Amino acid sequence: MAKSSKIRIFDTTLRDGEQTPGVSLTLEDKVQIANKLDELNVDVIEAGFPASSEGELKAVKRIVEEDLDIEVCGLARTKKEDVDSCLEADVDMIHTFVSTSDIQLKHTIEKSKEEVKKSVEDIVSYINSHNVRCLFSAMDATRTDQEFLKDIFSVAQKAGADAVNVPDTVGVVSPKEMEELIAKIDKAIDIPIDVHCHNDFGLAVANTLFGVEGGAQQVQVTINGVGERAGNASLQQTVMGLEYLFDKKTNINKKKLYETSKLVERLSGIQILPNEPFVGNNAFSHESGIHAQGVISDSKTFEPDMIEPKMIGHKRKLVPGKHMGKHSVKEILKNAGLEPNKEELKEILDRVKEIGDKGKRITEADLYTIAEVILGSEAEKLIDLEEIAVMTGNKVTPTASVEANVDGEKKRASKTGVGPVDAAIKATQSLVSNFPEIKLKSFKVEAITGGSDALAEIIIEVEDKQGRSVSAKSESEDIVKASVEALISGVNMLMAEKRREK
Repeated sequence: MAKSSKIRIFDTTLRDGEQTPGVSLTLEDKVQIANKLDELNVDVIEAGFPASSEGELKAVKRIVEEDLDIEVCGLARTKKEDVDSCLEADVDMIHTFVSTSDIQLKHTIEKSKEEVKKSVEDIVSYINSHNVRCLFSAMDATRTDQEFLKDIFSVAQKAGADAVNVPDTVGVVSPKEMEELIAKIDKAIDIPIDVHCHNDFGLAVANTLFGVEGGAQQVQVTINGVGERAGNASLQQTVMGLEYLFDKKTNINKKKLYETSKLVERLSGIQILPNEPFVGNNAFSHESGIHAQGVISDSKTFEPDMIEPKMIGHKRKLVPGKHMGKHSVKEILKNAGLEPNKEELKEILDRVKEIGDKGKRITEADLYTIAEVILGSEAEKLIDLEEIAVMTGNKVTPTASVEANVDGEKKRASKTGVGPVDAAIKATQSLVSNFPEIKLKSFKVEAITGGSDALAEIIIEVEDKQGRSVSAKSESEDIVKASVEALISGVNMLMAEKRREK
């Protein structure tokens, strides 16, 4: 952990990230995320808090047994039994912490400053005696008296700590204050400094970046910024900011950022906001006419000129909507093999804006349908739905049977699922199993009228192996039927594009 020109990335998704309210990861989830973080090439993962429960100890042990190429760290209070649990898990590094701010000394641990200093000296020495790397953290550092903070970090250094961590535990410091604080600590000690920032004021990433400006060599982050309260500094935003705005180097394999983000979204159940930088669905999407026109000509017109979506495993997309212009309409339809003339293009655009002005979301399926009507043509359908039947109940596994005409051949498929909608979607997907792989990327349900017979709007997005995706929707009082119809609409569009290419 010597000082280096590269900034080390310490990922705490499996520890602080799991402390997100409502998140509880299984052992298998944690192992899957740990392996993905290994592919992402973070420097350290905080696998958990082994002393907190038998399940947590087992999970940390299991992650260690995966024999990853990255360091595995365990969390411990300044208690020998906590350290012993980390040692039992055979971690590479132990992250020990204690509260240091006056308010936490009084109300959280009820200890004097001298007692805290003695506990730090004892526990760091104990960890050091077992030849395990030690990271010492002064909890609530940004609200701690600075002279005491420098003093306790000096104690940790003398006892054998390999690095110290400066947490902004309740997210109340400003970027300038963080930079100045780290610079002062850097002058007081000789070992690397780590920063851990929370997002209570929306400044976690900014504070982390300015902590590095002040001299920090390691940053603690989580995928998607998950964590307690408002969360932690986002790994994606921090890494991209370090590399492209602050001219710092990391070991991160940036092409894995998007897929890692989506994995954590799926396993944690914490959805990524559409406007989340770099990994959100809208991060590289354009609807506005002037924006789309510029991006079609040169993406640098309305995107950061140093970033390409493929760099992080994402994709650029033109999105239908009432703000779109003729250039984006023409480009989207061209990709679908539809080439309207000038008058037809204007009519299509007018119709799109008319629908959008009514507050309706417009999908690619809507745009294609409008264009087909105006052009007097109809796209060939790979799948034509004929019948859906579902069976569900308290003692019955939800089962769906779907019958459709698939590429000129009548087919029927039955599948079970966690509910009737899931079963129906699985049955529909199985109907096209002989064709190139198409997967359901997103599924959203909205009730657009009230009452028990509410009209439901289903919006789905499907994607093929090449990463091409289209969105489609359907409306019905029958949510199962609407789900299948939306899915079939999306599949038909993707398959039509593939056939046109061939």
